[in-house]
Amino acid sequence: MRTDIILSGVGGQGILSIATIIGAAAIKEGLYIKQAEVHGMSQRGGDVQSNLRISSEPIASDLIPLGKADLIISLEPMEALRYLPYLRKEGWLITNTVPFVNIPNYPEETGLMDRIHSLSHSVSIDVDSIARSVASPRAANIVLLGAASPFLGIEVEKIEESIRTVFGRKGEAVVEMNQKAFRAGLEIAEQSIKK
Repeated sequence: MRTDIILSGVGGQGILSIATIIGAAAIKEGLYIKQAEVHGMSQRGGDVQSNLRISSEPIASDLIPLGKADLIISLEPMEALRYLPYLRKEGWLITNTVPFVNIPNYPEETGLMDRIHSLSHSVSIDVDSIARSVASPRAANIVLLGAASPFLGIEVEKIEESIRTVFGRKGEAVVEMNQKAFRAGLEIAEQSIKK
């Protein structure tokens, strides 16, 4: 088993929290993990990207070569497309549809979404509105994690346990909010896969 994941977004969206939860779940399953993070600007609004490699065998490098990623999980559609050259032909793109317009020449939104929808393996959802409706706007990243979970090769129960581990110190209400957000994203992904 091997899953190579590129996580992308902008600072403040919670990409690194997703990486932490996936990493903890992989460890609970007895898998090897390697992670490399790149922060374009380590402040809110700057590009954030992480390579996360999970395997049942030891992993030599923490960086994913071009054309070898199994998954791109992105909280921002332009950032999703930025890393598309890393996605293998059969790989999946899981992305938020809501742009984070942080530059003056941000691409036209319809063109971005047309490009994403042209991919044969993609799930694109408005994680912001789903998070608001089922949990809290702050849980948008966990909705996206739920949408990506069918593609991770990790038991859903292990991911839910890891959500509890990561957010447990913040109290039961925060854990439950994040687990609701996770389940909402998972449900949407399962519906998208059936289509």
